[in-house]
Amino acid sequence: MIPWTLIDTASVPGGSDELRLKQRGTEFSIMLGTNELMNSRLSGSEEALARLSCDKIRDRPRPRILIGGLGMGFTLRAALAEVPEGAEVVVAELVPAVIRWARGPMAEVFRGCLDDPRVTVVEADVGPLIASKADAYDAILLDVDNGPEALARDENDRIYDLGGLNAAKRALRPGGVLSVWSSAPDSQFTRRLKTAGFTTDEVPTRANGKRGGARHMIWVAVKDKH
Repeated sequence: MIPWTLIDTASVPGGSDELRLKQRGTEFSIMLGTNELMNSRLSGSEEALARLSCDKIRDRPRPRILIGGLGMGFTLRAALAEVPEGAEVVVAELVPAVIRWARGPMAEVFRGCLDDPRVTVVEADVGPLIASKADAYDAILLDVDNGPEALARDENDRIYDLGGLNAAKRALRPGGVLSVWSSAPDSQFTRRLKTAGFTTDEVPTRANGKRGGARHMIWVAVKDKH
């Protein structure tokens, strides 16, 4: 078996552990401590995050979408495949190295999606970015950290608490959708979404799509149209 090679490391602002980018042949892995955050062979649930969200706003001719977390670009690429030419997709990525890896060693994984004219990549914490605008987005897709239970940095909890969910609701246009990826179910988070006034569906997904893999959860939460 081909051994893993460490390609690069990066610190996470506000976090204690470092990210490690590893490669084995054509396979890439991003680790945080002993936890694998993402792997280039497993894209099913990240792609589902985009498809489920775009289904809710398919009637909008020029949708504006915010994606929190660049990762390996799976959610971004899936969203671009679903939205029209007039769409705008903003990606907020906190760790500068992740953007650098996307254009460097993982360029083949990203397949040029960062050069799509519909895409803007912002080096920023998605939480304050959400809170800075009202009625700005048709969809907000969050694949930040490990889901509602923060792993990389404690500050990420604020995105998923009631205040963060209310900020997301303000940032969405009427009928807009907040979709959240998680490595596991979280009944308390479901209750918070409903308390914030979202119509909420829990959608179990698999890490490798129809081929199986670990069980993940996606929340699809829709803001009232009125």
